[in-house]
Parts: sequence; structure tokens; C-alpha cells
Amino acid sequence: MSLLHVERVGGLAGFGGPGAHVRSRGQLDPDDLSAEERHAVEVLFKTRGRAKGAQTPDAFHYRISRTTAAGTETVEVPESAVPTALVRCVKDELV
Repeated sequence: MSLLHVERVGGLAGFGGPGAHVRSRGQLDPDDLSAEERHAVEVLFKTRGRAKGAQTPDAFHYRISRTTAAGTETVEVPESAVPTALVRCVKDELV
């Protein structure tokens, strides 16, 4: 499996949106995840991001992408559904 590209968007400040001055992103090798976390990521992609937990107003959500033989896959899920290792790999940067 290729690297996972993770981006945190939304929230009260509108991270990642048009005109935002802060970008929050990271990447992670799936081999660095525990078996449980790899399984959770697979479930997110298999369900196309329809994860447990509803999106609440002004809450963060995560855009997770990976490249496979079939092309690039991207899902967006509420923060509550993202494995902790993916949340931790995201760093904020000023743009």
C-alpha cells in the first residue's frame, strides 16, 4: 500500500478552505500502523468514508488519500472516526 496522505479541514477557523492561512496535513506509511489501525483505515476506504459518528458544526474532518493500482482514492470522515496515528501525523503550517 502507498503512503496515506492526511489533511485536517473544517473547524471553527475553516482550515483548508478558501482563504485559509493555515494548512494541516501529513503523511504516513501504512506499515507503521498497528494491525488494528490498518484495519480501521481499510474500513474507511471500503465504506467510502461513511463512518460512525456524525459531523457536527464547526468540527474537524479528515481527508485521507492513497494511491492504488486503480488510481487515487480519497475519503472524508469526521475526526471521531480517524485512527489516532493518522491524527498525530498531521502538522499545521502557515501558508
